[in-house]
Amino acid sequence: MKKILLSFVIFSMPMAAQAAGFALIEQSASGLGNAFAGGGAVAEDASTIFFNPAGMTYIQGTQLVGAIHLIKPSAEFNGSISGTGKAGGDGGDAGDLSFVPNFYYKIDLTDSLKFGVGVNVPFGLKTEYDKDWIGRFQAIKSELKTVNINPAIAFKTNDQLSIGMGVSAMWAQAELTSSVNAAGDPQVKIKGDDWGFGFNLGAIYQATMDTRVSIAYRSKVKQNLEGTSRSTFKALDGIPSQMLNTDITAKVNLPETFSVSTFSKIDDKFDLMGDVTWTRWNQLKELNVIRANGTTLSGTNENWSNTMRYSIGANYHYSDELKLRAGLAYDEEAISDQYRTARIPGNDRKWVSLGANWKVSPNSNIDVGFAHLFISDASIDDNRIANGKGEGHLIGTYDGSVNILSAQYTHNF
Repeated sequence: MKKILLSFVIFSMPMAAQAAGFALIEQSASGLGNAFAGGGAVAEDASTIFFNPAGMTYIQGTQLVGAIHLIKPSAEFNGSISGTGKAGGDGGDAGDLSFVPNFYYKIDLTDSLKFGVGVNVPFGLKTEYDKDWIGRFQAIKSELKTVNINPAIAFKTNDQLSIGMGVSAMWAQAELTSSVNAAGDPQVKIKGDDWGFGFNLGAIYQATMDTRVSIAYRSKVKQNLEGTSRSTFKALDGIPSQMLNTDITAKVNLPETFSVSTFSKIDDKFDLMGDVTWTRWNQLKELNVIRANGTTLSGTNENWSNTMRYSIGANYHYSDELKLRAGLAYDEEAISDQYRTARIPGNDRKWVSLGANWKVSPNSNIDVGFAHLFISDASIDDNRIANGKGEGHLIGTYDGSVNILSAQYTHNF
């Protein structure tokens, strides 16, 4: 398990959030082709451990699933800043190529009782600007990494109803850097990590032979990050160095989700699916970094809102060996224009996805998927002149988009 965790830490950097806030919905390549429509009801492979553990009752025998997602976001700023007395550029493209892996393993304990474990990355974020950009006193680098270990069980109560549950042990690490408005523009880096714990529940009801409905819930995970603040200078205008070079703590609640999904086999050629997912982001009211002496090193009002994600998808069974996928989704952003900052400049997303499943042998499948996300232009009006730290008043807009390419190998033993 230590080797698995280490490999996920290596492969999961850098990351960029592609759902609302800093959530990552890219938990399988098989789901990407449908824009993750019907995620909890499809139960096509062991990735159902993440979306709805009850789906393991639809998978026979022992199965191993491994997937990798290449994510290329783009976020380019156009605007100005006042109140800093310093010049700079527009920051370049704050997005970067990301690698996000998933791993799932499922076995049968009895004919009706199933066990599985998933290792994945449910949250992630990285934005990084040029070090000399005009907003460097508000943000340069913002990064969140997570690794989630999720064992789960599922039980088929009768021919119609399956239930499942799992627990999660989630490691999170956050890093924030910015410049200080002083001679030479010295930098401050805040970094901390923690383990948090949660659970997930799900049920699938087989309404007819060809149609099933899913409900699924993932709990919030409380993270009490502990780490350090380090600066590239020892003192600033008479401020003792320990005010910037100190141990720190920060509390972050990674949000819970609730989803309703459907899957229906129309005929021998077509499947239809849909999904509605609610995420409780409104717990993120502010982000405060606290020094060891109990005073506040930095604080940001976030005031995020709960979000909804809507998706529809379809499969076309071209042959016994080849299945084609398509999907559309609309993903609300948790951040309103009033509270958007340079650290997370996201906005509402529209997904267009395509994919394919190829049965390469009686026991093996390969899935590929591609999605393009159209991100609405995001405006920013972040006035920090009143705090007296020379961070300035940043005004402008962001032009953004995302491309995702995924591949997955599934093997049945």
